[in-house]
Amino acid sequence: MNKTKIILKPKKEDSLLRMHPWIFSGAIAKVIGEPEEGDVVDVYFNNGDYAATGHYQIGSIAVRILSFKEVEIDFDFYKKRLASAYDLRLAYGIAGTEKSNCFRLIHGEGDFLPGLIIDIYDTTAVMQAHSPGMHFAREIIADALMEVMAGVITEVYYKSDTTLPYKAQLDPQNDYIRGSYKGNVAVENGLKFYVDWLKGQKTGFFVDQRDNRALLEKYAKNRKVLNMFCYTGGFSFYAMRGGAELVHSVDSSAKAIDLTKKNVEMNFPNDERHEAYVKDAFKYLDEMGENYDLIILDPPAFAKHRSALHNALQGYKRLNAKAFEKIKPGGILFTFSCSQVVTKEQFRLAVFSAAAMSGRNVRILHQLTQPADHPINIYHPEGEYLKGLVLYVE
Repeated sequence: MNKTKIILKPKKEDSLLRMHPWIFSGAIAKVIGEPEEGDVVDVYFNNGDYAATGHYQIGSIAVRILSFKEVEIDFDFYKKRLASAYDLRLAYGIAGTEKSNCFRLIHGEGDFLPGLIIDIYDTTAVMQAHSPGMHFAREIIADALMEVMAGVITEVYYKSDTTLPYKAQLDPQNDYIRGSYKGNVAVENGLKFYVDWLKGQKTGFFVDQRDNRALLEKYAKNRKVLNMFCYTGGFSFYAMRGGAELVHSVDSSAKAIDLTKKNVEMNFPNDERHEAYVKDAFKYLDEMGENYDLIILDPPAFAKHRSALHNALQGYKRLNAKAFEKIKPGGILFTFSCSQVVTKEQFRLAVFSAAAMSGRNVRILHQLTQPADHPINIYHPEGEYLKGLVLYVE
């Protein structure tokens, strides 16, 4: 059976020549065949030359490129991509260490598998599809993964109910597609934590903040720490190990706070330095006094689409302005944005505007981004989604 052919419009080849992994629907001149959501299609330049092979889907992004060379998208293809990603993690010491058994194995475009996320927690791989093509390939990917990481991974949990395009009507069922539940405790830099991949956000834990949590630990000694949007408390238990005088964790989700309490207790049993509160972040910031000299602001994405960009930037400005207003003199502010549509420059401008509103002297100590197991495809700068600043506030 011949694959569908996608023919590009004249002068719409520039992004492909730059090896950008997306083809937008407006760049397509003609479709030869009747592709369905998730089908593998071949893409051709307007002059008839082969351009790329990828997954087809209905929407603004019409094709996600898997290869710029003519290859079969089969078991061997996925095995090679997975093995390459695993070798990279082993090479820079994120995988295969005694102190950590959790990391991101596949980061979509950054590992040349657009639409696919795989996070590893001890012996469990949590797989998440962001495209119909990866959803339909989940079984063959699971087989390849079990072979590449034989002896390490014994379970694959598939969790894509909130990430697949709703218009595709794929009705994904979150479930184990290899193995079964064997516990949900993972280790990061020697600290243990429970991972809720069954009902939690994303794949259950934000492994992208690992390096930034380790940096925070170095600043925490003898400080009073506020961890806003704490989720499951990652920054909180790093701050405690760093010698914080007290740590307060705040999140609007009662489930998140319950998990934070369990994670802190597992690492620091009966430690009275920690308290947790279920409360709206803005309300907590409004009502709190000038009690803290280290504040972490790690909110969920304020903008998931460009239409929300303006409101998101205003939200970041308002949030940071409140922190600048309340933080003690000599305080340290860790502030982040995980909104992909917000650029580093836009985020920095929002934070700068907030600092100016406070009238306080503020200095940048660190400019933060995502760790090495969340690599950025150099041809896909949009993959740099995590932005952060560490600021000293006089």
